[in-house]
Amino acid sequence: MGQADDLLDKKDRYLYRFFEILPGFLGCVTLFLAVGFSFIKPAWMAIFIILFDLYWTLKVAYLAFNQVVSFRKMQKNIKTNWREKLRQTGLPWQGIYHLIFLPFVKEGWEIVSEALESLKNADYPLDKIIVVLAPEGRAGQHGQKIAQLAKEHYGAVFGHFLVSQHPANLPNEVIGKGSNVAFASLKAKEFLKEQGIALDKVIISSFDIDTKVFPQYFLCVTYNYLTQPNGQQASYQPIPIYHNNMWQAPAFTRVVATSNSFWQMMQQERPEQLVTYSSHSTPAKAFFGVGYPKNVVADDSRIFWKLFFKYNGHYRVVPLYYPVSMDVLVAENFLKTMVNQYKQQRRWAWGCIEIPYIIFNFIKNKKIPLVKKIFSAVVAVEGFWAWACASILILILGWLPVILGGRFFNVTILSYNLPRLTSFIMVFAMLGMLVSAFLGVLFLPRRPKNVSRYKVISIFLQWLFLPVTLLIFGSFPALDAQIRLMLGKYMGFWATPKLRRS
Repeated sequence: MGQADDLLDKKDRYLYRFFEILPGFLGCVTLFLAVGFSFIKPAWMAIFIILFDLYWTLKVAYLAFNQVVSFRKMQKNIKTNWREKLRQTGLPWQGIYHLIFLPFVKEGWEIVSEALESLKNADYPLDKIIVVLAPEGRAGQHGQKIAQLAKEHYGAVFGHFLVSQHPANLPNEVIGKGSNVAFASLKAKEFLKEQGIALDKVIISSFDIDTKVFPQYFLCVTYNYLTQPNGQQASYQPIPIYHNNMWQAPAFTRVVATSNSFWQMMQQERPEQLVTYSSHSTPAKAFFGVGYPKNVVADDSRIFWKLFFKYNGHYRVVPLYYPVSMDVLVAENFLKTMVNQYKQQRRWAWGCIEIPYIIFNFIKNKKIPLVKKIFSAVVAVEGFWAWACASILILILGWLPVILGGRFFNVTILSYNLPRLTSFIMVFAMLGMLVSAFLGVLFLPRRPKNVSRYKVISIFLQWLFLPVTLLIFGSFPALDAQIRLMLGKYMGFWATPKLRRS
């Protein structure tokens, strides 16, 4: 089920459509009321802005604390000897296979080969690694050429190396990573059956093609899979860090990418809210039990929710506190980079399609505890509402009571103190930005020889762009996506172009 039109029952379609309208409606109403009350009841709006800023400052402090804790755990896990930890368990971990899907469209050999090279250099028995390279058929000869090169260079490196070319224009599919992986999974499942490999001995990783694993990733996943209570009913989420081309990327895309990394770090400290994102790992039995989603753009989160509902709420995401490295967005020139960054953020914000899916299935599923339903629904709605509205309320609309309140309001003490109070609160909230800047410098990848050492300073100072990026590449694309969903203008998948600069 990707949208309301997929439902056969008329009442269900109306109900689902109502929940599709909800995110955009809440965002638009919030901003409309903020403007309206600034004109009609400026004192009420001023008090609301002060209270909202205080709330957001406390939330920033809480998230910054989680960020630091998660960062320290990640550093510890990078240094941990996971092979030794597995040995100490006494469990037969050497029998666990890792099957990795690598879908791609137009990415060049440099991108694909670096992903495969990272798998080759992984500290795990290579005969237990199964690679499924999945070019898109719509990429034509390019995909076939890259797949042939990959097989020539890496076909004999791993236990098994499969190529699955996804045909174009299959029915009931949305073009994108999800439909590609769903098609490749059919071939992979048949292969495992032919080889006599039991599904409970296989962990599946669905990776973006620019994903480069850190050396002990598969050991870390295997350890958690074998030692977690009921590990078959859990997905395993690494922290995406955008280091592959960090030194070549412009400042504003570095801020966007690093902010995303830090958000994922914070979420690792809140596992009750954690959902699979981008590159992640799932037990094969669960993965094949529901089938990878092929008719939605937000496939990475949808696979989690499908499993969550299949197991009646008894499914979770285990935070690994271990990184994988990915690309910062870079295009041919500055303007195209900005346009592509906006499109990428809008595609990520299109994850708001999960709100109707979640709430609709909560209504239909009577076996999930009510408290869990309410909590998950509120987290989803509040998260996308804040994504669309919080930055606008704080950075723009907070000044409207002074501008629109009229001369009677502007002579009040509240009007005089509003800009000062909000400025003071926001200066305190900058603590979160300083934490991000400091951690960002601490965890920089090794500087290439052709890059000036002074660029480290610019990477620290880049966080001055944060307020602008929160609006242009945060709130605006989120509102764009939610309004499109509200109007029934369903988005397709937009594959982020991968470009490396020398």
